[in-house]
Amino acid sequence: MTIAATLRLSLCAAAISALGLIGCSKPSTDNTATTESNTTADKPAKTLAITQIVEHPSLDDMRRGIIDELADNGYVEGKNLTVNFQSAQGNTATAGQIAKQFVGDNPDAIVAISTPSAQSIVSATRSIPIVYTAVSDPVGAKLLTADGKPFQDNLTGLSSQLPLEPQLDLLQKIKPNLKTIGYVYSPGEANSVSLRDELKKALPARNLALLDIPANRPTDIGMATRSLQGRADIIYTSFDNNVASAFEAMTQAANEIRLPIVASDEFSVQRGATAALGVNDYDFGRVTGKMVYRILNGEAVTTVKPEVMNELTLYISPKHAKAQGATLSTDMLKNGVNVDTKAQAATK
Repeated sequence: MTIAATLRLSLCAAAISALGLIGCSKPSTDNTATTESNTTADKPAKTLAITQIVEHPSLDDMRRGIIDELADNGYVEGKNLTVNFQSAQGNTATAGQIAKQFVGDNPDAIVAISTPSAQSIVSATRSIPIVYTAVSDPVGAKLLTADGKPFQDNLTGLSSQLPLEPQLDLLQKIKPNLKTIGYVYSPGEANSVSLRDELKKALPARNLALLDIPANRPTDIGMATRSLQGRADIIYTSFDNNVASAFEAMTQAANEIRLPIVASDEFSVQRGATAALGVNDYDFGRVTGKMVYRILNGEAVTTVKPEVMNELTLYISPKHAKAQGATLSTDMLKNGVNVDTKAQAATK
């Protein structure tokens, strides 16, 4: 396998590897609608509203993937597609105001990127088609029922419900003598609270403990991370927008106290984490864009079923690992995507 090899996961327990990574399939998005002509001349003008709770590289790359997918299928921004993008700048009250504005504008569809934004939009309308994305626990966020059905007929979306066991395998691979996992999280984000609860349930079986530190604002992230010094062996973070918006503060603190960070997306590794096992953000946006396209192209939202994307990739940074006091194993160096090498290649 090359250095850029993708580690595909599946939830089949029999296929566990040395890292516990298991093969997973892409969502079975129906491509029937995309067989039609994709030229802009064949497409009537449409309006699309997009909102996200905060701007950071992961969510921004998802948004870019959505826009690119629509363009490749004939809906080109500035030609036959008008896009109204609004960021809530990390404020849930602002997210509610944006939702009300969007309802007043009455676009052809709304894309809500992140759990808080999706919750705000869903509360604001039952008629305008909504596509959520970057939501790790749509059931916990009250977007889907326990059997995977949307609470509202105007709702669908794409989630990434990362299987927890491979994440824990990775943490123990990086820290073989791991005893305590540090978890800095936003108590106001349903996905972050849900992950905390999952960790508390799963860790005792591995004789591991969780040290969870709430951080209500991005400005709290650095201090919360430093509070882990001498109390935790590693830091785990996943899909927390406060953490993502202040990730440099977390990595600076982690470097100071020599604690490796394991995240769930490539950009976090580029920004300072030791490793991440997660989906590719741009690809996540492209798959979301396929769902949005079907709606703009005339399909009823009820026919565009919610999907889960769990094709995961291992991203590593030997440079950040060294700064955080971690040593990456030979198999991780061989099978992971080395973001340090990618960055060097991009500058040439």
